[in-house]
Amino acid sequence: MVEIERKFLVNTELWKPLGNGSKIKQGYLSVDPDRVVRVRIADDKAYITIKGKPKGIVRTELEYKIPLNEAEVMLKMCIDFPVEKTRFKEIVGNLMWEIDIFEGKNHGLVLAEIELTDENQKFDLPEWAGDEVSFDSRYYNSFLSKNPFKTW
Repeated sequence: MVEIERKFLVNTELWKPLGNGSKIKQGYLSVDPDRVVRVRIADDKAYITIKGKPKGIVRTELEYKIPLNEAEVMLKMCIDFPVEKTRFKEIVGNLMWEIDIFEGKNHGLVLAEIELTDENQKFDLPEWAGDEVSFDSRYYNSFLSKNPFKTW
């Protein structure tokens, strides 16, 4: 129910994808400052997610699996345009990192995320992790759905 997440830019000179990754397409039904409602299709699975207002790197997150055909309908109802990316997962130390290569209007952006159990949890920073952008709301996918990376 609580998401504690840190985000980093990825140095693509030092990191190369392993495997094919997972194709993700997601859109936003609401991007209210106090709550975000997201619809996501990841390969052949679909989810609806409600995220609360962030307090630093902590926020409420509720996620539910939904039928794929309903997610496809919801994506057509979303505001602005969908965020498309390929997600790769890698274990560094004893924690899972998710590395997203953005496509479409956000092409050129590569971000890594790590979910923690505590705000002060220690973790190994991979050599390919660049600047931390956890506190920069421009790197929220909901922001990217309205303000594509290519336009910055």
